[in-house]
Amino acid sequence: MKMVSQNHSEKKTKVKRRQIIPGFGLSLGLSLSYLSLLVLIPLSMIFIYTSQIGWGGFLREISQPIVVSAYQLSFTTALVASLINLVFGVLTAWVLVRYSFPGRKLIDGLLDLPFALPTSVAGITLATLYATNGWIGHLLPFKVSYTQVGIVVALILIGMPFVVRIVEPVLQNLEKENEEASAILGANRFQTLVHVVFPKIRLAAFSGFALAFSRALGEYGSVVFIAGNMPFKTEIAPLVVMQKLEAFDYDGATSVALVLLVASFLILFLINFSQWVVKRKFAD
Repeated sequence: MKMVSQNHSEKKTKVKRRQIIPGFGLSLGLSLSYLSLLVLIPLSMIFIYTSQIGWGGFLREISQPIVVSAYQLSFTTALVASLINLVFGVLTAWVLVRYSFPGRKLIDGLLDLPFALPTSVAGITLATLYATNGWIGHLLPFKVSYTQVGIVVALILIGMPFVVRIVEPVLQNLEKENEEASAILGANRFQTLVHVVFPKIRLAAFSGFALAFSRALGEYGSVVFIAGNMPFKTEIAPLVVMQKLEAFDYDGATSVALVLLVASFLILFLINFSQWVVKRKFAD
């Protein structure tokens, strides 16, 4: 009987410990209300408004040649910029974690500048620097500003911190003993990188790549100034949305925006699903 009562009291203690955070219900309610008012309800209005024009009207809006061209440009440049960020973001994170050198903290702080810098300021600065008479542009044998190359440059700028900041803590927790053991067993540097280091950081690197891609897909401010905004050449999808809104074409604007929204949602869902699969795999 004593054992039964003791186990019963231990269970009560565990239940109480799980509920020691005061105001959980209120905090959860406020959080959900905040999320609904600022995120869920505004985004749901895009689906509601688009559903009113019908499936045929939606397909008609998103299949216009200028819209299709804008989609192709946005997805292509976002993919190219994200792949570049994936490679150099991992390399930058490796240098910041594994090496000490003068100016390291300054470089580490500058990496967060795209988060704080207004995107329009970044776009104007890039357009000025990479113009044919700019400080950097006049040194290059090809044109950057007002071309698709300029769009990629702008998207690299705003996407770089995502890869670095996600990979960096994983590298910090990566034990050097594994790399030393690999070298002792006869593996060269490339084999150690592929078989020891990369499996540990691949999920973080993929998450950073996906976030950078999703961010680049909807970027407007830093791109609009350096792109030149020429239809069928350097006109991105977010700009098409703005132009349709200025022309009071709300059906077209919401239809184009819905495609971008669904694409970003699928990317984020893929990130979370892959993380869940990996965690479940290691838990088993």
